[in-house]
Amino acid sequence: MADLLAWMRQLFHMETPATAAPPAATASNAAPGRFEVPVLLVHYFPTKGNLIDRSVTGDVSAPLDVVRTHTRTTTAQVIEALEQGSRFRAYKNPAAQPSLHYTMVDSLELLEPLPTWRKPGHRVPMTDYNAIMERIDARRWVMAEGVKEIWIWGYHGGVIDLWESNMAGPWGDISNSDRDLHDLPIFDRTYTVYHYNYGRGPSEAVEDHMHQIEAVLRYIDPDLFWNKFVGKPGEGRCGWAHYPPNGERDYDWRNRTVVMSDIEDWRPDGDGEKIPLNCDRWQGDSLRWFIYWMQSLPGANNGLTYRGRPLTNWWTFIGDFDGAMRARLGLVAY
Repeated sequence: MADLLAWMRQLFHMETPATAAPPAATASNAAPGRFEVPVLLVHYFPTKGNLIDRSVTGDVSAPLDVVRTHTRTTTAQVIEALEQGSRFRAYKNPAAQPSLHYTMVDSLELLEPLPTWRKPGHRVPMTDYNAIMERIDARRWVMAEGVKEIWIWGYHGGVIDLWESNMAGPWGDISNSDRDLHDLPIFDRTYTVYHYNYGRGPSEAVEDHMHQIEAVLRYIDPDLFWNKFVGKPGEGRCGWAHYPPNGERDYDWRNRTVVMSDIEDWRPDGDGEKIPLNCDRWQGDSLRWFIYWMQSLPGANNGLTYRGRPLTNWWTFIGDFDGAMRARLGLVAY
């Protein structure tokens, strides 16, 4: 972890170290162009004595206190990665500010298994997200406390199915799921549920967010985001979570093949400067690749245009989805 933070500070010009634990909820102090993202943490720890019960989780049997510490530390790392990832081209601009600011509204712990149900088409039981939302009184958290995201710490282990991200609200379900409109309660405000696996680390948790970003931006403007920003493998554009610009297969984060890519000077029309690029830029590390990719998304004060119109701050769709939809915002200003 120390090596990762040192690399992030050097590459992205971070001026403050990562916190050792999730920050407490604070009053909104959003700067212009920055969006507050209040989060509710929910931990499901099925126990047998002082251990996590492996007969339930499928693969995790560590002491409860160890898993608690792991989720606390990993949550802090996820927050750090997401906030730093929202700094537009911070690898070139030390003054770039985050577009997202995460606050932990509360943290709930349930010493019980995740609720499940038999969903057609699934080999193993599916996590019952409706039951979880009822158990934690999600309506109160979303409608009264302003929670925009609910981060569930659970397990996988081949014994349970889950959605890495899931959305509900007045605009539908835009997420990395089957987009079942009935698997979460619908309120008057949008909220997104992320389901982490405490058998894994920060990279896998951040990858949940990567796929949610991809789902949302592709929904808003599939041509500009997926065709022009992501591009096709081998085109040397920006790639996506599984495919860096030089990627040849899924999860190809350690590919040393050099390609010419415009990721650090991406412009929709393709006239940005291309540089030779391979996995050395992110040291072959998936989490470092995710941060690098996120920082390449058009963010605050990006100064980019497409067909004579300015690009918006794409982080608006993650930080204030309802506001963006009400304003009929696009990836390009109208």
